[in-house]
Amino acid sequence: MKLTAIETFTNEFVGFVRVTSEDGARGWGQVSTYHSDITCEVLHRQVAPWMLGQDCSDLDDLLDLVTEREHKFPGSYLRRAMAGVDTAIWDLRGKQAGKPVAELLGGSAGTIRAYASSMKRDITPHDEAERMKRLRDAHGFDAFKVRAGAEVGRGRDEWPGRTEEIVPTMRREMGDSAALLIDANSCYAPAQAIELGKLLQDHGFSHFEEPCPYWELEQTKEVSEALDIDVTGGEQDCDLTTWRRMIDMRAVDVVQPDILYLGGICRTLRVARMAEAAALPVTPHCANLSLVTLFTMHLLRAIPNAGKYLEFSIEGEDYYPWQDGLFVEDPYRIEDGHARVTEAPGWGVEICPEWLARSAYKVSRA
Repeated sequence: MKLTAIETFTNEFVGFVRVTSEDGARGWGQVSTYHSDITCEVLHRQVAPWMLGQDCSDLDDLLDLVTEREHKFPGSYLRRAMAGVDTAIWDLRGKQAGKPVAELLGGSAGTIRAYASSMKRDITPHDEAERMKRLRDAHGFDAFKVRAGAEVGRGRDEWPGRTEEIVPTMRREMGDSAALLIDANSCYAPAQAIELGKLLQDHGFSHFEEPCPYWELEQTKEVSEALDIDVTGGEQDCDLTTWRRMIDMRAVDVVQPDILYLGGICRTLRVARMAEAAALPVTPHCANLSLVTLFTMHLLRAIPNAGKYLEFSIEGEDYYPWQDGLFVEDPYRIEDGHARVTEAPGWGVEICPEWLARSAYKVSRA
């Protein structure tokens, strides 16, 4: 199969990608969110020239070719752009086969346990617990993630005492049976992270995400070795060599690749296989309700070392106004605490025509 056209439809926040093969088949994917207009320009300038007209049968190798041809640009934007074409090709393959992508990956349609993932720090511990209880009662969530410290906060809290308050508040209000997770977003030096980790252990938290600056793998390893709680991370990392090092040194207990930050399904499968060889579970990062969460649902239904749950953002239009109106039919419904991958071919989703009509359009052709 060869691609004859790669089209992008984008605004500042979301960029959808449509690929067309030489037989006229089409598939939809997405570049990573945030500055998606820039990412789509990178796609047309630095990804499309190496993929158009080339045999896509070995997609892994073709994506490697892109990184080799663009070896002077080893960073995030190139990978975010590659992900748009990768995910669109997987959709095309699924539609051609009449199967969901999960089945192409060796899995199946079905349900996935989800955790309610808060993105907010400007919320009091009491108010956070109250909205989590409402979500539990309405949708059956039994796992919940909140935020610690300030984002990349150099040890500071969002306001003094917030983290020390939210930890016992969540356990008290959610009950002994709830799974509780917390994300520090690179806030702490090791000593401070370890101190917080012991508080988390005392209150039965099970997941301590990105405690230290994510690029300081030795610091994260120091924390994971000092604590019994699962220390997790990896969402920001897009370089496979860094991933190999992170896993080989066991810096984390759970790996958290983001499919769209990393460069797509193929490259995420490589990370999952590295983690499987090291007996580490994979709980990907997918922090909004664009297509990244749907991609992650299909992946988790297929890999043998899938983690305990799917990250599911609970933030609506007040936090992510750009994620409304993306799809003809909402693919995200939580019932009894679970999301569902359907039997529909490909990703099983249709992009809203009205959204596409408002977007900035560009096409590259073979």
